[in-house]
Amino acid sequence: MNFFTGAILLFIKGAAMGAANVIPGVSGGTIAFITGIYERLINALKSLDLTAVKLLLRFDLLGFARHVDLYFLGWLMAGVMISILTLAKLLEFLFEKHPVYIWAFFFGLILASIYFVGKMVKQWTTGPVVALVAGVAIAVAIALLTPASENQGFLYLIICGVVAVSSMIVPGLSGSFVLLLMGNYMLIIGSISSCTSALKEIKLTEEAMAAIKIMIPVGIGCVVGLVAFSHVLSWVFRKYHDIAVALMSGFVAGSLLIIWPWKNEVYVKDTAGELILRKGEKVIGGYDWYLPVMGGETILAVALMAAGMAIVYGLEKTGGAERGSE
Repeated sequence: MNFFTGAILLFIKGAAMGAANVIPGVSGGTIAFITGIYERLINALKSLDLTAVKLLLRFDLLGFARHVDLYFLGWLMAGVMISILTLAKLLEFLFEKHPVYIWAFFFGLILASIYFVGKMVKQWTTGPVVALVAGVAIAVAIALLTPASENQGFLYLIICGVVAVSSMIVPGLSGSFVLLLMGNYMLIIGSISSCTSALKEIKLTEEAMAAIKIMIPVGIGCVVGLVAFSHVLSWVFRKYHDIAVALMSGFVAGSLLIIWPWKNEVYVKDTAGELILRKGEKVIGGYDWYLPVMGGETILAVALMAAGMAIVYGLEKTGGAERGSE
């Protein structure tokens, strides 16, 4: 594989991870896992350490690039960031107009991912089985929690950044959905949209300034979370590979409850039975799941599920080929 082809493939995989990170209930880490780049990603992020800082301070750029696997990280992160910036506004529109179709597509992605992530367990002994059940239980418990209120506190936004980035490196754990539970999902998605609009128009409006104030602590949390999680996960994978993969498989399986396309939002009401509004928007307190009725919408949704499963199959084949060539 030549330099250009490899760079394009990494960019595409990064874009797929970025798209997954924006969707509540979907994990970019799952995409990394099934495309065969997960452990390389963890090791590259772990290399952002004191040695990397020293190399930069000595202006040893070539040494720094080799140490942190900059070719890999650069193209992958470029795909992630461009995908997030361009998809934030589009997904706001699609979730408003066609939620069932979007959820159905990602349900297919995650459903197919369970098999491909789970088969990475080398031996299904008692430990991995218990970890799998625990992962499912944790993911389902998270799905049933009631979202908190919006909070713009600086420290809280840093924690949100740590949570947001976790979905990129922990398969099956959706940072976006946890942000929804923390009450700040719409705040952060709206801030990303405002920053993107300001960049396009090259105009720093009051709205853009407010968005930047939100994104600075979130960005700090993202950086801290990336470095911290990568070290922890690298150690866990080295010491307890099968248990770690089984736990993540459980996260992926449990997240299907969150992504089920046929559900109605249950909105929070006050003691008088009146809907509580936050910035003019109704506050989601949970979901009421139901089975679909056969019809045109359902057929199209199932077709989109199948398309999502087919994409995962294709990504896994690409990842498998890549793993086999290493």
